[in-house]
Amino acid sequence: MIEAVSTREVYRNAWMTVREDVVRREDGSTGLYGVVDQPDSAIIVPYADGGFWLVEQFRYPAGRRAWEFPQGSWGAEKSGGQEDLARAELVEETGMHAGGVRHLAYFYTAYGHNSQGCDLYLATDLTPGPPERELTEQDMVHQWFSEDDFRRMIRDGDIVDAATLAAYTYVLLDRQA
Repeated sequence: MIEAVSTREVYRNAWMTVREDVVRREDGSTGLYGVVDQPDSAIIVPYADGGFWLVEQFRYPAGRRAWEFPQGSWGAEKSGGQEDLARAELVEETGMHAGGVRHLAYFYTAYGHNSQGCDLYLATDLTPGPPERELTEQDMVHQWFSEDDFRRMIRDGDIVDAATLAAYTYVLLDRQA
């Protein structure tokens, strides 16, 4: 097992902390890990009429727009449980209210360098309403796509978000259960 010998905070903002850890490996050698710490997030799959509601926005680190399921984490000014977070993200990003929400899985988003985990929820019995987007989401749009269109969008590179791809895998596995 690898153990931390020392840690130092390199950077912090409202969304993340970056730290650098000196570690000792099982054989006694030392190494260095850079870790991004973020609070756990929630992703919600809005399913209706044989398809999904997706959101599209510009993602600055990737330098492009892409489609994904609604997702996020609590800001510093808000808190609550993970299902509350998933429901809040759904309303915030799509305006949809879910009559049914079911937890499907917990997974890590990029555990090679990031501590953030993600709770996945399936939303059904959707009622539309106006989105309540944050300032950072002002370019966001939402739209319904059939599941066939969704799969085509994956093949065409219109859906590239790892959490969305993982969520769809869990949806497919849930159907087989």
